This record gives sequence, C-alpha cells and structure tokens, in this order.
Amino acid sequence: MRQPSVRARRVAAASVSLVVAAGVAACGPEDSDAKGTGGDSAPHKGGTLTILNSQPQSDFDPARLYTSGGGNVPSLVFRTLTTRNRENGEAGAKVVPDLATDTGRPNKDATVWTYTLKKGLKYEDGTPITSADIKYGIERSFAPELSGGAPYLRDWLAGAADYQGPYKDKKGLAAIETPDERTIVFRLNKPEGEFPYLATQTQFTPVPKSKDTGTKYESHPVSSGPYKVVKNENDGEHLVLERNPNWSAATDAERKAYPDTIDVRSGLDSSVINQRLSASQGADAAAVTTDTNLGPAELAKVSGDKELAARVGTGHFGYTNYLAFNPKVKPFDNAKVRQAIAYAVDRSSVVNAAGGSALAEPATTFLPNQKSFGYTPYDPFPAGQAGNPAKARELLAQAGYKNGLTLTLTHSNSKDFETSPEIATAVQDALKKAGITVKLQGLEENDYRDKTHSVKTEPGLFLAHWGADWPSGGPFLAPIFDGRQIVKDGANFNTGLLDDKSVNDEIDAINKLTDLDAAARRWGALDKKIGEKALVVPLFHPVYKRLYGKDVKNIVISDWTGVLDVSQVAVK
Repeated sequence: MRQPSVRARRVAAASVSLVVAAGVAACGPEDSDAKGTGGDSAPHKGGTLTILNSQPQSDFDPARLYTSGGGNVPSLVFRTLTTRNRENGEAGAKVVPDLATDTGRPNKDATVWTYTLKKGLKYEDGTPITSADIKYGIERSFAPELSGGAPYLRDWLAGAADYQGPYKDKKGLAAIETPDERTIVFRLNKPEGEFPYLATQTQFTPVPKSKDTGTKYESHPVSSGPYKVVKNENDGEHLVLERNPNWSAATDAERKAYPDTIDVRSGLDSSVINQRLSASQGADAAAVTTDTNLGPAELAKVSGDKELAARVGTGHFGYTNYLAFNPKVKPFDNAKVRQAIAYAVDRSSVVNAAGGSALAEPATTFLPNQKSFGYTPYDPFPAGQAGNPAKARELLAQAGYKNGLTLTLTHSNSKDFETSPEIATAVQDALKKAGITVKLQGLEENDYRDKTHSVKTEPGLFLAHWGADWPSGGPFLAPIFDGRQIVKDGANFNTGLLDDKSVNDEIDAINKLTDLDAAARRWGALDKKIGEKALVVPLFHPVYKRLYGKDVKNIVISDWTGVLDVSQVAVK
C-alpha cells in the first residue's frame, strides 16, 4: 500500500479497498465504550447508514478490487473463504472463517490447502453458492480486462503464471480443484503458511458463471453478503446497498448488518466530509467515512469540543513511513554514512511535521508495533527522540567526511503529511545539526512515484512508506527486502536493492510455517537483523482519527484496517 506502493496505497484506503490510508492497539471512541457510544442503548436493526468518502468505490467487481480482509464497503456485498475477525484492536488482526468452515487445512508442507464450505450458503437470488463458483471467481480475476486485484494468486498457484482467465482459456486453473460442491483445493508452487490471509482477498468471492457479464459485472455483482447493490452511479461515486433477503446470519458470524440501507457518496472534499460529520445534521447524523482522516487543524478543533471528541474513532493500520537509501548511489554505499543519518534524525520534529503525536507515533522498527506483525522492540542506532548529532558527526568522520557533506533528499509535493515537504523539511533541519547540508527535491506525485519505484532512476535518499496487505510481517518485509523481488524493468519496492541469501532463505523458511504466532516471532527477529544494515530509517507510524455522526453506534476498529468497520455499525 506508499510514496506508498499501489499495493500499500490501496490497502489503507480499503480500509476502503486497499490504501490511504502502528503503534498501540486500535481502540474505539476515546473515553467511551469501544462497542458503542457511551451509555446509548444497544444497537438495533433499521435505518440508513450514510458513508461519506473522498475516493469513489470504483471497479466494484471482486476480481478488480485490491482489498485485504474483504475490504470495508466491499465486504458488505462480497463474502470470501476467510475474513478478518470483526473485533477491536489486536483481536481484529486475526483471520477467521467466512464462507468456509475453518481457515483452511494444509498438507504437511503447506503446498496444498483444502477448504469446506458451510451448509446453506445462498446468493441474493436464492441459488446455492458452490465451490465451483469460488474457483470461477478466482479464475476470472486473471482476465486482463479485469485486472487490478492482488498479484499473489498468479505467483502462488501452481502453473498459474501465464493463465489469461476463463474468457480466453476455458480449461481453467488445474491448481484449483472442486471434488464436490462444498470442497475446494488449492495446489501451490511453494509452501505458503499465510494462505488463510490471502483467502480474505475479494478474488475469493464466489461468482456464478451464468451471471457473469464481464466488465459490466461491477454495476450489479451478485451478492453473497448481507447487502446487494441496487444502484451504482459514476463508477462507484454513488452506491446504494439494500438488504440481501437470502443472506443468513446463521452462516455469518462476522457481519452484523444492522442498517436496512447503506448509501455511499464519494467524490467529496475531505474538509467537506469532516464538516458534515461534525455538524451531524439530517442524514449526516447517521454517517461515517471509510477514507478521510482528521487533519492536524481539524483535530485541534475537535479536541476542544467534548461532544465532538467523543465521536472520534482512533485506529492503527500496519503502515510505516521511512527514509530510504539507495546504496548504489554515493555516499550511501558507505554504511557509516547511512548510520550517521539514522543517528541524526529528530523523530520528535518529524512527528510534529506529520500532525503531532495524536496522528503519528515515532518508529525505530520497520515492522509496525503490533503483535500480529511480529513487532520486536529494537533501535540499532539509539539516538533518543531528538536525535544524536554528535554521534552522527563521529560516524561521518569515520566515513571520511569530517567536514560534513551535502546530500539531496527527494520527496513528493503532495500534501499528505507523509512524503510531503513538511516531513522533508524536518529531516533537513535535523541533519543540518550533524553537519549534513540537505537539498530538497520536490516532485509531483506521478513523477515522484515513477522515479522512486524504478531501479534505473531511484534517488540516493528519499521519503517512502509501506503498508501491509494483511497483518503479518510477510507482506511487509518481503516486498522491501527480498532480493528476488527486485524488479529491474518495472515498479520496484526493494528500495535498498538488498539481495542477501540469508535474508531470502529466512523469508522462505518463515513462509513454510502454518503456526502464525511462531511465524510472527521469526518476522520480528528478521526485522531486527535487516534493521542493523541501515538500509532504511523508520520515521513514524500513522494514527487514524476519524469522525462519525452522532447517531452512529457500535464502533469497532481493528488492527487489521485501523478504521471503523461498517459491517458492525448501527444507526438510530
């Protein structure tokens, strides 16, 4: 998710679909019951929930969506083999069964995964959901005209690398077997202990072949969840969802489905969204947002109003903002120069530039500080919150720069409080105290992304960020530090161009583990090993603060998404 990667960007928004979008465990409204709004009565069914968003819920086809845990709005319509646990904080980072009876049964080396569907599953038209429908749903996600989803299936499924989808290849994927209507088997080309996480992606949504309309399917996808699409205008700018009469709560332990109607309105300015949620007039009293945070100025205003402050949901999503080095560019080929910069960084000033401690938490580890990622506290270059310019100067002298040096820091001109001028200036000021003169190079978003994601043009020093496709160390560390994921002629995210056999081998070894707690501990140890190489300088993890309307109840914010879960919300 980046600049975040398209992957990470889309994650945080899924929290729209995947990307806009850690710290302490996520929690519900401050100073209130995490499951509701203070002393209000228990949630009940009925009413209309309005969702006010800046980004449209475009490409509303399960094949094209890049969502983790089923997404937020998508999860109201699309069920998958597994999903995220709909609980607050740390408990919400767990994977649980959805359409399946369990999270999957692996063979001995985790190269074959078997699932059994629950009994009584139905689509919105009352027809039964079968394992063949899930197989077909996955296969159509390989069609070039339906691209956009996560790339893992093409990488993981045996013999799937060149598959072009069922419209061109009627034979389908041999790696997916459906021996009967309730059983589906996946054969992988290498061990993948985290396959249950992958099975939360919307590509695992069942699609009845007889109802597939190709690129037009997004206008009325067949629902397997508690709501069905009754209106989709301007490619997801205005979505209206109503109850699916054939959804059964008896088969779905995760979604509460309290409101009768979900009205999603997008394309709104973020300041307008927050103004409307703050005022809570008319339909906006029963409104939430799934993609718009409070900015520093807005948060200051809200914090001074007791009633508004009680309507702020706080969450943490697995996301890290960092300084990236290209060790192929001088002087960053010298580890002591990289270490000096790590010591010189003033994280307190960076946090202030990101909006203050309410919106950002200082980071010394690349992995977010949440248990599911395998967070292991460490600081290979301990300099305190304000940095240690004296230690930085000492290392620079050892590197042959006793009189200091001049560097260029590349950043984005986007006002995102992540890779933007404010953060770059904070880094510039801190490094100046260590005798390092930093020249800032600001680029427009597209230029910034293209330059920093190309091996051929990657700068020596730039601001970057990464978000996880699911709450584990695997999709966090592997894309950034696995040498086999270096892309020489395309979008590359291994910014340090690290290709260390011991790191690659450990990634493979951890991927074989089906004990996810044991895997998490290994990811944490690997994070520490990589951190000592000073290929990145972790800066901060974002904190999400989002308003919701005064008539909204049952606030659930998990560490999987870091934002309010619309499947749990009730309205007056």
